Amino acid sequence: MKESLRQSMAWLHTWVGLLFGWLLFAMFATGTAAYFQEEITRWMQPEVSGTADPVVATEGAVRYLASIAPDAKTWFITPPNSRSATTQVFWQPAEGRGGRGETSAVLDGSGHKVEARQTRGGFFLYRFHFDLHYMPVIWARYLVGIAAMFMLVAILSGIVTHKKIFVDFFMLRFGKGQRSWLDAHNVTAVLALPFHLMITFTGLVTLATLYMPWGIAANYADPGTFFNAVFAQPAQVERSGRSEPLAPIGTMMRTASAEWGGADVGYLNVINPGDATATVTLTRAPEDAIGSRGETLTLNGVTGRPLEAGLTKGPALETESVMIGLHAGRFAQWGLRWLYFLSGVAGTIMVGSGLVLWTVKRRAKLPNPDRPHFGFRLVERLNVAAIAGLGAGLAVYFLANRLLPSGMENRADWEIHALFIAWGAVLAWAIVRPTRRAWVEGLAAAALLYTAVPVVNALTTPRNLFASLAAGDWLFVGFDCAMLMLAAGFGWAARKAARVRAAPAPRRRTADNADVMAAA
Repeated sequence: MKESLRQSMAWLHTWVGLLFGWLLFAMFATGTAAYFQEEITRWMQPEVSGTADPVVATEGAVRYLASIAPDAKTWFITPPNSRSATTQVFWQPAEGRGGRGETSAVLDGSGHKVEARQTRGGFFLYRFHFDLHYMPVIWARYLVGIAAMFMLVAILSGIVTHKKIFVDFFMLRFGKGQRSWLDAHNVTAVLALPFHLMITFTGLVTLATLYMPWGIAANYADPGTFFNAVFAQPAQVERSGRSEPLAPIGTMMRTASAEWGGADVGYLNVINPGDATATVTLTRAPEDAIGSRGETLTLNGVTGRPLEAGLTKGPALETESVMIGLHAGRFAQWGLRWLYFLSGVAGTIMVGSGLVLWTVKRRAKLPNPDRPHFGFRLVERLNVAAIAGLGAGLAVYFLANRLLPSGMENRADWEIHALFIAWGAVLAWAIVRPTRRAWVEGLAAAALLYTAVPVVNALTTPRNLFASLAAGDWLFVGFDCAMLMLAAGFGWAARKAARVRAAPAPRRRTADNADVMAAA
């Protein structure tokens, strides 16, 4: 009975991991990169440099908004922080004004519009890992949710299946074919197992109301009523028509910070700016606590006096806030952020090695390993596209940022299109080439593209690796080094793939490899 359970779990682990493995690989890779989304965005806007004082920058943003949208219904301001040097502003035009024109801007530390290249930077990678692209967001989130649930099933079934999982963690053997792939899968799985469980479960929690709306439907006739009750916002009142200047925004920010024990302000929402009915709602910065839904403080926009401290979160909302905060990792300082990142890298390798292991394990069992059936060939080619193709696509995304003309229309969109064009090109290449050659050539192409990133950066901007080292610009130094490390990793993988030879079919199933086959 015990062996039967393990065999059942092995079957479940194998097929669950395969069916959504390609999507999970992309989710893990882009989600891992998103832990440095602010730094990626700064690299992709080399025109922006230095740091900015949040209070001074916010005061400058208020002056900018007062000059271009004085009668807007709402202003939204995101001040700079320790990882960002710019201020993001968005405004909602008054009814019948503004049309479909521009309603957002990126400002420098003094409140002037930044003349930087259009890019979605690291924010695109963050959104892609749960919103995907080129498809309706609601469909994407359902698909991602199903994949995340399958991932949780795969992790739990993998724990049951691999009875020697912790022992095998200390037995990473190279050059042993299937055994080496299983070792790599085990090591990366066990190395960050608590992280994998946490990140998968909390990822499902972030969209729990979408995946399990029945409780809301049973208690609220209109789901909007539920969200208004849980995430209450200051009531939108009509303008009085009496102009009143906004109270000093810096004083309001210092008041809020004192209320929160010194935590910084992360967001500001100004309703009816320039009117006697103006209110300002300040929200605590997410990096100052684990909970993602920070405390709020609403003040009278004319007098600057507090009106209300915001909604008090109950146990359920507080738990959800912490879960989302753990998943996003915005609270993490540099050491913990790198631990998040490296654990994400381990998860990406875990999924990728599992996909490869599926084909390695089954090739030797085929009647003719040199002429596999269509389904097997399809899986092999999708593996090449998922692993080498996404790697190449991300490198092209960074290269497009440097090579596309700065004034190009829809430039940010074309950076993203370039990623998917490269990804699709690797898929097409994998279809027409023999699988073994497609692996070598796809991985080698990714290595060359990542090598090209710091080279092209040096040729197109003054912030090259050596200049950055001399200036102490560690963000650009770190990015270039990360690109070279990725290039080395893909290059090593291409070299290993070039040396692979078809393994002969095993004559008998020994006690040792029986456990390997069941575990895989």
